[in-house]
Amino acid sequence: MVFLEDIVNETGSFARLRALSIARLAPARLVASWYGGGNQTPDSLATVIFSSGSTGTPKGVMLSHYNIVSNIDAVSQVFRIGPRDRIIGVLPFFHSFGFTVTIWLPLLAGCGVAYHPNPTDARAIGELVSKYEGTFLLSTPTFCASYARKCSRQDFETLRFVVVGAEKLRGSVAKAFAEAFGRELLEGYGTTEMSPIVAVNVPDFHAGKDTQTGNKPGTVGHPLPGVAVRVVNPATFETLPPNREGLLLVKGPNRMLGYLGQPERTREALHNGWYITGDIGAIDDEGFIRITDRLSRFSKIGGEMVPHLKVEEAIYRIIGDSPCCVTGIPDEQKGERLAVLYVRPDVAPGDLWRRLSETDLPRLWLPKRESIFQVAALPALGTGKVDLRRVRMTAQELAQGEVCGQPRSQAGLGQPLAPCLAV
Repeated sequence: MVFLEDIVNETGSFARLRALSIARLAPARLVASWYGGGNQTPDSLATVIFSSGSTGTPKGVMLSHYNIVSNIDAVSQVFRIGPRDRIIGVLPFFHSFGFTVTIWLPLLAGCGVAYHPNPTDARAIGELVSKYEGTFLLSTPTFCASYARKCSRQDFETLRFVVVGAEKLRGSVAKAFAEAFGRELLEGYGTTEMSPIVAVNVPDFHAGKDTQTGNKPGTVGHPLPGVAVRVVNPATFETLPPNREGLLLVKGPNRMLGYLGQPERTREALHNGWYITGDIGAIDDEGFIRITDRLSRFSKIGGEMVPHLKVEEAIYRIIGDSPCCVTGIPDEQKGERLAVLYVRPDVAPGDLWRRLSETDLPRLWLPKRESIFQVAALPALGTGKVDLRRVRMTAQELAQGEVCGQPRSQAGLGQPLAPCLAV
């Protein structure tokens, strides 16, 4: 890790004066040739950002200068970011959204930015927004649920836009935030391979009697300017009509160069120039995109593909905003079965199973009673996203009768688990 303050302390007065003179007086082309920038083009590699690795091994995503600048230009168009705006940066810089939106967007758009290193520190973030009169906040639904409980209405009164992504925005979270601050959460969608923003909801446009709907709850909005989106049959890649669910393909000037040192994996991720997102979704008659699931988040049970997100939605209707995650674990008879990890100490696993059985979920989609586990916390990545790989590993350990190396009977099944499962 390199700290700029260490470099400053090690740099003498003469070196600083020389650098200042070159920056102010030397022609730009000469500076570029001196410092190795003469061979750079818009398509040259600008950075490598590693994907979150929530479902597999992280990949090094190579992004060009053009990838990043085109994404920033599109975001600036739809939100009209200007010098009077103040972005509140709470996402880590190693996250693609934190990198593009909270580092490079303010630098290129000429607006201010204030940072806080911990997105879960709700009170400090509320004070930061208030102190610097923040106008644009990029976060996740989970973090915003915390802000709604712990921040005052006055803290967020200067915000013009609050954009959320990285996970599905539940209606209860959106409602709580709107009631607390009088601001709508605008759900967006992106992926590191697209630098990262693909689509986003924006405030409705009003011009006298003319209006245009920009925000449709339950969707991730319209594609950004310059970004194209297709929904195709996952098996044949045939384009599907509006309102039909299928595999989401995207392309645009913000599409990555490829994966670092993995040309074969790069070829697998692309289809005729389109990036294969791995997400399942649909485009409605008005062009809004709805993400319904992820291709990797299905379990094949008895020959039928069972969507994890649909089961999670049913669980959330029972336990409210408490975190939960559905995963698939090996099963000797059917090949795979569903398992549930959830954080709600006052709802016992048996009670959750009983109430799930009373819903309209198909019988095949219901997890077994012994595959529902109450935990202290869900495993999480540094970005705040649920670590799906560790969720699966934890569920397998629990199903095999071990919790932190202890038999389930000793670990207190049905009660919050030992801290070793918390992150």
